[in-house]
Amino acid sequence: MLSKISKFPPLNLAYVGAVTPSHWDIKVIDENFDPFVFEPADLVGITGFSSNITRAYEIAGIYRERGIKVVLGGIHASMATEEAIQHADAVVVGEVEGVWETVIQDFENNKLQSVYTGSRMDLSDFSILPRRDLLHPEYLWEPVQTSRGCPFNCSFCSVSRYMGQAYRQRKAEDVLAELKGLKGEYVAFVDDNLIGYNQQSKERAQRLFKGMIREKLNKKWWMQTSINSAEDEETIKLAAKAGCMFVFIGFETISGETLREMKKGINIKMGVDNYKKVVSLFHQYGIAVMGAFIIGNDHESPSYYKKLATFFRQSGIDIFQVSVLTPLPGTLLMKNIKNEDRLIYDHFPSDWDKYRFSYLVHKPAGVTPETVYIGDNYLKKSLYAPLPFTIRMAKSYFRLNNKTNFFVAYKLNKALKKSWENSHYYQKYPATFQETTSL
Repeated sequence: MLSKISKFPPLNLAYVGAVTPSHWDIKVIDENFDPFVFEPADLVGITGFSSNITRAYEIAGIYRERGIKVVLGGIHASMATEEAIQHADAVVVGEVEGVWETVIQDFENNKLQSVYTGSRMDLSDFSILPRRDLLHPEYLWEPVQTSRGCPFNCSFCSVSRYMGQAYRQRKAEDVLAELKGLKGEYVAFVDDNLIGYNQQSKERAQRLFKGMIREKLNKKWWMQTSINSAEDEETIKLAAKAGCMFVFIGFETISGETLREMKKGINIKMGVDNYKKVVSLFHQYGIAVMGAFIIGNDHESPSYYKKLATFFRQSGIDIFQVSVLTPLPGTLLMKNIKNEDRLIYDHFPSDWDKYRFSYLVHKPAGVTPETVYIGDNYLKKSLYAPLPFTIRMAKSYFRLNNKTNFFVAYKLNKALKKSWENSHYYQKYPATFQETTSL
């Protein structure tokens, strides 16, 4: 289960399959399980994030050399379209469902265009169900998407540009119908925020959770949500009854100044001092908390990392995702860093493989890359060294008072620890600060 718990099916390709005309035969090749082997095809569609787009371009090249047309899509191709079109016969920008039929028709008529722009779908009347039969059967998680878009515009995130700032929601009844058809027990709600941002979205979430309880779906699931979800205890209570095991929340930093630089307004409004209260509320209902934090911001220091490690120990957070600040295409962060000539890795597309949240790909102000990597090792050691790890897991066990939820939290911790131990900086840098590394 350790390797399965951190892998997620390509739901986007299942949606592409759902809107492909029925006279086409479709196969999804998934390198999470099987190494790529060339197979003849009439048309090839490839999606990728920035971190694996060079692999996508490599596979695209293999097919194009044999005269087979390739269409690229996904968030990287949408944000870096001019680059992507150099490696494909066509690029789909934005959401695919409303434009894919046109792509197929143009291909069949030998009139394939270079760029297609998909409109943002009206999810209130969205009847398309993904072709889950195309996905590999050994995935643990059944991914479900109930909304798209984000009203915020955090500097490091491209979601609002890719999906729009309007929070578009599927009806709770439609989501319930999809959940009823799932064979698997474990569900991953892949929305950027399942609960949403206003009273209407909270009411929709409550209808969904009440429906899951009423229908006795018995699913075990997790969701992403914002820190302000803790303002509505009734919604959290219903989520727990509906089977929520853990929540993913972007705390990001304990520095108010850095939150302002990130434009993380909702966290500023709630206040860093309330982080622990947020965690405590979820624990009250047996829900584990996975907290996301970003290091490598401007003007961090050894003293900050030590303060952060202390917060980690005292926060009650069960699972930690600590990543290195990474300017992705389409973000305000990337725009600013480019304008200030602070990129370290800028030979694209070959350098995109460094943009995986474990490399410092830019020059932060007031802190050296060495200090950031030492800080990461210092924080991870404070989380995963045998004694602190044992103490931390024991506390989670008693706080959650739910063996299933604790087991998933434990497995995620083990997966994240393994990821750290396999990182490029794990053995290269010490896990403690010497005087020579102080700023």
